[in-house]
Amino acid sequence: MAGIRLFNVHYLWEDCVSMCLGALIVLTAWIVGDVGSQTVAANATIVGILVLALGAAEFLDLRRWEEGLETACGLWLIASPFILGYADAGMLRYWHFVLGAAVVLLAMLELRQDWTLSDAELTRHSAR
Repeated sequence: MAGIRLFNVHYLWEDCVSMCLGALIVLTAWIVGDVGSQTVAANATIVGILVLALGAAEFLDLRRWEEGLETACGLWLIASPFILGYADAGMLRYWHFVLGAAVVLLAMLELRQDWTLSDAELTRHSAR
């Protein structure tokens, strides 16, 4: 029964993991070191900052649209190797695919947890 409750309540650690994923996305260009262009590095930095900021926003004030934007950021990170043209070279594409998938999965879990909450319950959760 405890396992079921784990997936039905939005926990603080989820917001912290989201912020850590955002920071890791920002650092991928420097960790991997085989960035093909400044555009790729700028893309990773912008998406990482957005994920980090959305995680912090959820930490402070929980809203459903934040998970939607996180999902969009994760999907963009998954698609960006193909759109920006670095899908056939280097390790960065794998990092972005894995980190993007992690962001999407975490955002979907959080959205599922928050979907049935009323606005009053979301506000109470935000007050922590």
